[in-house]
Amino acid sequence: MFHMKKTYIYVLISTFLFSSMEISLKLAGSAFNGIQLNFLRFLVGGFLLPFAVRALRKQKHRLDFKDLGIFLLTGLVGIVISMTFYQIAVEVDQASTVAVLFSCNPIFALIFSYLILREKLSRTNLIAVIISLIGLLIIVNPTHLTNPVGLTLAITSAVTFGLYSIVSRWGSMRGHFNGLTMTSLSFLAGALELGILMGLSHVSAIANRLNSVNGLKSFANIPFVQGIAPNNLLLLAYICIGVTAGGFGFYFLAMETSDVSTASLVFFIKPALAPIMAMIVLHERIVLPTIIGIVVIVLGSIVMFLGNRYADQVNSMQYQGIFAKLLRKPGSPNELQQKISADRQKLRDDAKLTKEKLVNKSSNENLS
Repeated sequence: MFHMKKTYIYVLISTFLFSSMEISLKLAGSAFNGIQLNFLRFLVGGFLLPFAVRALRKQKHRLDFKDLGIFLLTGLVGIVISMTFYQIAVEVDQASTVAVLFSCNPIFALIFSYLILREKLSRTNLIAVIISLIGLLIIVNPTHLTNPVGLTLAITSAVTFGLYSIVSRWGSMRGHFNGLTMTSLSFLAGALELGILMGLSHVSAIANRLNSVNGLKSFANIPFVQGIAPNNLLLLAYICIGVTAGGFGFYFLAMETSDVSTASLVFFIKPALAPIMAMIVLHERIVLPTIIGIVVIVLGSIVMFLGNRYADQVNSMQYQGIFAKLLRKPGSPNELQQKISADRQKLRDDAKLTKEKLVNKSSNENLS
């Protein structure tokens, strides 16, 4: 009971922090260049790095060049591409609209998991995808587009973040990393890649070329620390330490004290909470189609949550059945893995002992 209370506290804190993300980025947008703000945000991967290092040491895992390649790939897709589209979308569209559209990224992650990882889409997940896409169409309203650029950027950021989720899962399975390690090192890799691109934007030939094209001037001579001042330092700290490091930190704490489906409540509550917060703080007006779309997307999220919850219960029952066959009382999947590893090690030891006996017997026969 105490663990569940802690879990829901973590979920609530993470939900609040993530739901305030678009608002805080909108407020900071006038003081900072969008790419610069992105770069500063994801440098907070350094705040989570000690936890990632501890996890690596616990696993006795040493990083190699293949691992670095994985983090550079996830950093490129998630931070450089997806978060850049997301940041620009926040600047040119309403924070509430971007928040809702970006919250659809788990739907696109499901689609990519089917296309890339060949994972089967359950019936409930397929229903959730259809419902959420309907909600997306209601909000976008193709027949009466009011801000096509902002909507396109927000949807592109959601699609590419869904792709990042699947690439990250693939990298995690390939390198045997936990979620915190994968996220932290992807943040740092993405910040490094952004830093390189920001440095290139100061090269005269590149800067002049960008300045000559309408719409690309903000990508020329991107500052690293310019704009940081006492009057916006608190907001910047909230974005970097609170929203980014804190949001993900509490999300992973919720996952560690419960399960993935419970922790994912964060992303299912956000589509409803973020527009309300934007209306209160930024005084944004939410039109009727957007409200209807939010309700439909939240309904899709509920269907997905219940489906994932049911799947977790079925998996748990399967694990219990396997433990019963192993003449052991039920335990967690990790305990099952430990049991299998221990059995494998025992078989290796028995084989080694048998081999030694055969060698000794052969030696004795040769001596006689």
